[in-house]
Amino acid sequence: MMTTLFTAAELHKATALLASPPLVRLITEIDDNGAIPPRRLASIIPDLSTHHLRLAAETARAHGLVRSVPGVGLELTETGSALADVYDATARWARRHAYPDPVCDFGSRVRYTFDLLASALGTGQADGFPSPATEPVVGSEPDTDLDRLRTLLLQWLTTNPQVTALPEPEPIA
Repeated sequence: MMTTLFTAAELHKATALLASPPLVRLITEIDDNGAIPPRRLASIIPDLSTHHLRLAAETARAHGLVRSVPGVGLELTETGSALADVYDATARWARRHAYPDPVCDFGSRVRYTFDLLASALGTGQADGFPSPATEPVVGSEPDTDLDRLRTLLLQWLTTNPQVTALPEPEPIA
């Protein structure tokens, strides 16, 4: 089992923050389509309220995931780009394993898989999670892809401890 410097509460806080639907939408929108020009956020992501968009942008800035560049707009930092890679890997694993459901949107796949990872990491479960007692069994053998995903998330969190260090922001879910 990989040891971590994070408590179960820190892992839960970090994964809840990182998997919030507005933050996932913001990070993936910029990753997929490039910088968001000034004052265009609401028109580019119209499915979220202005309040949620503002909170997502403030949260992303506070955690060093995005920055505002004059004349360009809101763009990902290196940290934000690395998080987008974690989101992509997470959604690929979830889609491959029909988790949490065979038909599910990108954000929900990320959110539910991060919950699964946080639960397994926080309880000290090692290889072979999800636990058959608490989560659907993905396969009869330990899922090495899920182990890699767990490692990827832990590496990102270790490289970016600011996600667990700042006070908890207002919920944006």
